[in-house]
This record gives sequence, C-alpha cells and structure tokens, in this order.
Amino acid sequence: MQSSSCLSTLPKQNTRTVESRFPVSMFIICLNEEDYIGNCIDSLRGCSDIVIVDSGSTDGTLPLIQSYIEKGWPIRLFSEKWRGYAGQKQFALDQCREDWCFNIDADERFDEALRTALPDLLAADESVVGWRIARRPYLIGYGYTPEHVHERRNLRLIRRGRGRYDLAQRVHEGIRPDGRVKASPKGSLLHFRPLPMDQQVLKENKYSSLKADQLVEAGNGPRRFRLVFNPPMFFLRLYFRNGLWRCGFTGFIEAMTGAVYSFMTEAKIYQRNALRTKPSFDDVDRGVRVGQGND
Repeated sequence: MQSSSCLSTLPKQNTRTVESRFPVSMFIICLNEEDYIGNCIDSLRGCSDIVIVDSGSTDGTLPLIQSYIEKGWPIRLFSEKWRGYAGQKQFALDQCREDWCFNIDADERFDEALRTALPDLLAADESVVGWRIARRPYLIGYGYTPEHVHERRNLRLIRRGRGRYDLAQRVHEGIRPDGRVKASPKGSLLHFRPLPMDQQVLKENKYSSLKADQLVEAGNGPRRFRLVFNPPMFFLRLYFRNGLWRCGFTGFIEAMTGAVYSFMTEAKIYQRNALRTKPSFDDVDRGVRVGQGND
C-alpha cells in the first residue's frame, strides 16, 4: 500500500493566529471539495487540531486549504491514495493527536448548538468512549431541516484508540467502538450538498451498488422479504419517525429518495444472485421458454 506523506510544501503554521480552545482532533477526507470545504473549516474555529486527507484533488481544494494554513489554522494536510471510504477515514483517524477525535465530512459543518455542547462532550466520564451526533440535511426548496428533524445519529466523536473503522464496509462506513457510546442531547451537523434529483439518483445508484456488492460478497442471498418491505419501511421511518413530514413536499421527496436507495440495494442483491444461477443469454432460438425464471 502506498505510503502517505504530509504536504510539506505548505508554509509553516502560525498557530497563534487562531485561538485553540477545544482539545479535539477534527479529521476530514476530501476530493475536489472546493465548493464546500471552506464552510466546513470555518465551523471548526477554536479546535486545536484539524487533519485533512486529500486523495488527489484537481480543482481549487488544495489552494483553498493552503490559504487557511497561511492564516494560522492548525491544519495538517496529507496526500493519500484512495483506500475506500472506511480505509481513508481510518488513515485520517490514525493521524489525530488529541485524546478526542471527530469525523466530519467536507460538506458538513457544526451548528451553533453543537459548538456550544462540544466542551461538555469532551469532558465526559472516562466510561464514555464516544458520542453519536445528529445530522440535519439541506433540502432543495426548504433549507436545513428544523433541529428536531434530523437523520439517524451516527458515531462521530471517539476517544483516540477506543474505536476503529470496519474496513469491510464499502459505504456508510462507521466506527466500531470499544466501550460505551452515548447520543449527544444537543447540536447537529449541518449537511449542505443540495443535489437536484437527476444527480442525487446517480449518487444513490453508486452507493447502493457498493452496499449490494458488500452484502453479496459477505454471503447474502436474495432477500425477498426486504425487497418488498424495506423500501416502504425506509420511507415511513424517515417521513414520520424522523419528522420529514414537517418539511412539506421537500421532506416527502427526501423520504422517497431514501426508499429508492433501499429498493435499488435490495434489487441489486437479488439480481447479482440471480445472475450466478442463471446467466442472461438470448434463448429464443434454442427453444427455451422465454421468461422462465429461477424462483
């Protein structure tokens, strides 16, 4: 595996310029995030360590990050060949120096409630090794969802050495903690990537393929019950339990998009398994009954 390197061409940091108040390492992976990463970094003001791992950006991402370093932000920038989502984030986590480490994506930022809550999270009892944080998406035509309307809380803040990423996960990667994890009662990450539906479907198609391949390689066969019931259950959970109904038609579209992702994942698992037992070929001239399935 290619060894990593810190981008030593960047100028020496003047850490006195940016006051360090939060003893936490923020870690970010990025690739061509010029339009987003600036707002992410701005929301991390006062953090003592910011690790950014770039996997080959060709837009203005690197010059933008360099401009923050020149202003004195405590950023350590690394260049690392893509290892997959889990592998890349684990590499970034390994570079962290502080006792607490926080994973944030380039298109996310702290809201003020989370910034206010952060000192209390960092001061948690030793029995707590991590914190799950809510995330509020930006919906086209609406804006950020209200504070009580958010996605599932995910483990983002972990004590250094008390958790690692599951490298078998190709997508929706998460940290496996070694100890007790709690949910932050306040604050959210704001997720700003307002993709129109034609682009969002391409993203869901990519992610569902990664998920389906991961599950098939793990030995999962066709999951017929999930194929039928998971998409509507996914919608109901997002729309009613998570509260997207409060966001009007934009919330309906967001919930339906989640259901589409669920359907594509299960359909791809079914088809990948079906192709193993009955590869596709044009059988009309062979006298084989067209439409004969394997169910």
